[in-house]
Amino acid sequence: MCSLCARISRLRLLTSHGPARASPAPVFDQWPAGPETEAIVGRRILFLSQRVPYPPDRGDRITTWNLVRHFLEQGHHVRIGCLCESDADDAAAAALRARGCEVMSARLRSKAWSLPWLVTRQPLTAAHFSSRRLLSELDASLRREAADLVYAYSSSTGFWMQQLASRLGTTHKVAHIAELDSDKWAQYARTQGVLGKWIYGREARLLLAAERRLARFADVSVVCSPTEAALFAQHVPGEDVVVLPNGVDLEAFRPGDAQHVEAHSVVFTGVMDYLPNVDAVAWFAEQCWPGVRARFPDAQFYVVGSAPVPRVRALHGRDGIEVTGYVPETVPWLQRAAVGVAPLHLARGIQNKVLEAMACGLPSVVSTQACQGIDAADGKHLVIADGARATRDAVIALFADTERARALGQAARQRVEEYYRWETILQGMEKWLWASNPGY
Repeated sequence: MCSLCARISRLRLLTSHGPARASPAPVFDQWPAGPETEAIVGRRILFLSQRVPYPPDRGDRITTWNLVRHFLEQGHHVRIGCLCESDADDAAAAALRARGCEVMSARLRSKAWSLPWLVTRQPLTAAHFSSRRLLSELDASLRREAADLVYAYSSSTGFWMQQLASRLGTTHKVAHIAELDSDKWAQYARTQGVLGKWIYGREARLLLAAERRLARFADVSVVCSPTEAALFAQHVPGEDVVVLPNGVDLEAFRPGDAQHVEAHSVVFTGVMDYLPNVDAVAWFAEQCWPGVRARFPDAQFYVVGSAPVPRVRALHGRDGIEVTGYVPETVPWLQRAAVGVAPLHLARGIQNKVLEAMACGLPSVVSTQACQGIDAADGKHLVIADGARATRDAVIALFADTERARALGQAARQRVEEYYRWETILQGMEKWLWASNPGY
């Protein structure tokens, strides 16, 4: 067995899922082995998040909110350190305070503010998400009352945790990096011109070095899928890692009335100033959509998500394409569409958009990249298609065979009900968190 394979075989997994094309059911480890113990309650948790962890309306906030909610439901005292981007974030922070959290926040600076850091040896990510004011407030909070656990979501907040080292003492430190951002920037670099290749390549190189330092500092690192665990073991060897997958809110995301489904309609959901989403939508509209419309002239393509960039807005009104911009909820759009698409070429971690479509019983056509880390079988729970012809033909085939599409959607819903409930995902987390801390 190669050293990497041996390392992966030794990974401590909270939840283990097979590859996207495999059908065996995931195996859930028991934490810890042996007799049941009383639930640990009343611990002091400092939760660090690069954005306000509420409401659950985008990828990172879906995970951070469910983690915070879980900690509150377990009876822990939760302090939150985060950055705000808007007045809406200020209102969200107030809502968290009303739920019993102590929230310390500061304004997120513009990306332009971090550009001078290009002449330093620090990653731009660290500059963009830095705040002396927030660090000062967090330091003062820890000086008043120590924390039993610091849970840093994302590598950027892990850097804050490192800067607070003098206040942490024996506090248990968790770095929930989800996915290696350095690898994302490396992917970006491969798609850019000379200047973009240098900037993104620089970020990938410096951020990987920072992620390695963070992993050594933390007691344990958390990633979102076995695929990410393999990548972590390859690039950050010798450090403990656990897998904590994303879940989905099965009460909020559920199938609608089949009578209200619009025939020959396609939907893509996601924040539309995020490069992987922009790339996916533009590629599908340019490379796949003309062929779909040639076969079904009444076909509609809904691009649903906030902050569409000019490249995406330019698609609106062209050949049955509607770009919605911000919507309060994506569920109605997932329930009205006949097919979901996620043709991502630049992707990391588990895609919430795919889990949410599956939860809504929406038959979906996704790329291999978009299905990483999701235990779903090609042709049974969704359709995996790579390349323009395969993607176009897969959408057309589902339009033409509504019975197959309906069966695919039903199987997808059943899959997430069995394995992707947040309650199931987080079931063993408490015992793992405190079992890995010798002080408890």
